[in-house]
Amino acid sequence: MLETLPLFSGTGLSDTVIIGLIVASYCTSAFTAAFGIGGGVALLALMSSFVPVATLIPVHGVIQLGSNVGRAHHLRAHILWSFLVTFVIGTIIGIAIGSQVVISLPDVFLKICLALFLLYIIWGPKPKRLKGGPIMVALMGGVTAFGAMFLGATGPLIAAVVSGQSSDRQTVVATHATAMSIQHGFKILAFGLVGFAYHSWIALMICMIMSGYVGTLTGARALRHMDESLFRKIFRIVLTALALIMLLKAARDLL
Repeated sequence: MLETLPLFSGTGLSDTVIIGLIVASYCTSAFTAAFGIGGGVALLALMSSFVPVATLIPVHGVIQLGSNVGRAHHLRAHILWSFLVTFVIGTIIGIAIGSQVVISLPDVFLKICLALFLLYIIWGPKPKRLKGGPIMVALMGGVTAFGAMFLGATGPLIAAVVSGQSSDRQTVVATHATAMSIQHGFKILAFGLVGFAYHSWIALMICMIMSGYVGTLTGARALRHMDESLFRKIFRIVLTALALIMLLKAARDLL
């Protein structure tokens, strides 16, 4: 049984949940590869049903780091390095402030924030391209990094900033993946410094990174016969249901 193995026992999760999360990592990566839909947001929503938010954000960060590093390396020739210099400055400041705030907040508050953010990402207007100079880039780096400590999936917001700096698709994808890798990296470090025990989750994180990689490689082929418009509708309904369940759990905890 997986839950009795030393490498998995520290998670406190059952066999069914462990296997389910590994499969979910594959599926969300496959969906992203096939339809371009945010697998990071989907995985975050699914994991939130089984993992406390205080644990969810750092663990999800490691898994997403693995996904983004691979993409950034593959497209490294197209990275817009001038953008990243100022983005990193803002990220460091945002992470430093966020790490001091997040440890003082109760899990129920984080759960409410995450659920509302997911509903906004699903149903709210898509962030428009944000054009601006180094100050704006640094500011958005700080804001998104601060939010990443509570919400995890700030990729759509960062994409709006990156797309405002270049119209070349490969440059946008490469720079976005690199920016996400940097932000996840600092976030992981920050959670480690405030005492998060990554070693308890390392086996599950490795398995989810590996299954996600396989999903990226096979997703487009495996799902080529699925109707995209139907999938997008189902995708939004399922994520909405997960966010509402999270809100109900938070409301129950408050009572």
